[in-house]
Amino acid sequence: MTNLSADALAGGFAKAPLQSARAFRAVLEAMARPGTIHAVSGALPPPPLSVATGVCLLTLADGTTPLHLAGAADCRAVRDWVTFHIGAPFVPASEADFAVGRWDALQPVTRFHIGTPEYPDRSATLIVEMDRLSAHGPCLSGPGIETATWLSLPETAAFRANRALFPLGFDCFFTRGDRLAALPRSTRVETI
Repeated sequence: MTNLSADALAGGFAKAPLQSARAFRAVLEAMARPGTIHAVSGALPPPPLSVATGVCLLTLADGTTPLHLAGAADCRAVRDWVTFHIGAPFVPASEADFAVGRWDALQPVTRFHIGTPEYPDRSATLIVEMDRLSAHGPCLSGPGIETATWLSLPETAAFRANRALFPLGFDCFFTRGDRLAALPRSTRVETI
């Protein structure tokens, strides 16, 4: 086993019971209400990960969660931080339950699990680091959205193709700084 960097020991939930409960609520709320943007706190992962990505990982992953780090996210500082705070095993994209990176680094998204007809829940969740996260962009509709909402997305074609696979498909969290939003596979994405 390699030695972890000293920086890897910091950046987890300082008050784990309280912070993890708040984070879990925000993550669930984001997934239940696609396109809504939520502020989160408590994690300070190493760059290039954002606070929101750290919160997602601390909340949703554990030592049994196969994790793929893509592009710049696949660095020693992030690997050490994940190893110390989460213990998730690092795997290739095709074996991942969770994948972290910028949208371009996660391409092609067709390499991630989309579940099976018997087990549609056995799909990947992508945590996408964004340059911008705002309530402007393609129109979203579907479960959890009263009429319509809008969210800045890195593109629309991949999410429209993903929706066509429903109930199969991957789910996404989009993160920027201390903000996150979600786009489950059940959401319809319309071009503007």
